[in-house]
Amino acid sequence: MSSEGARGETRIEEPSAAERAVARRAAESRATVPTLELGVDVLRTRPVTTAHLVRACALALREHPRANSAYRDGRFELYSRVNVGVVVAAEDTYAIPTVFDADRRPLHELEQEVDRLRAGAIAGTLAAPAFTAATFSLWNAAELGIAGASIPVVPPQAAALAAGTRSLTLSCDHRILYGVRAAAFLEAVAHHLDRDGA
Repeated sequence: MSSEGARGETRIEEPSAAERAVARRAAESRATVPTLELGVDVLRTRPVTTAHLVRACALALREHPRANSAYRDGRFELYSRVNVGVVVAAEDTYAIPTVFDADRRPLHELEQEVDRLRAGAIAGTLAAPAFTAATFSLWNAAELGIAGASIPVVPPQAAALAAGTRSLTLSCDHRILYGVRAAAFLEAVAHHLDRDGA
């Protein structure tokens, strides 16, 4: 369908089911989560891998349980498992498959798992359980050459992290993760990245 007007010819496109899901999730996050964002600049000599980021976030989540939680019905739900959802971006949409028990896995295993999940998400071969039970979400925007980025919190998770080539940005649900706690968690992520040489 098209129309002519002051903006020129307009073509109307219907979003795909995946694009509608992305729009719904983004609107839900912004409408229901009072978000606090904090960022820190990082100095790196080489790009950081998604597996390194998963490991750094997972170790920090274990140390800061409020970041590995949710605010639900006026209560705090703190989770015993550290499951990191990893954003896999495609041209028209994205998926967030889950690395389960990321805090208990060595780096080489995380590398293999991230590669497997990325390939499966792009091919559309992952089963539904791969997209459930994440307690935290991560986007390695540096893979796209982006210096700094942010990511909406994925309800009911307490927080999400976007990593650029020059910065880390934490988005968190301010009802459960306040400024001081959020800053301490972000500092822990940066510390683990430095310690691993990432």
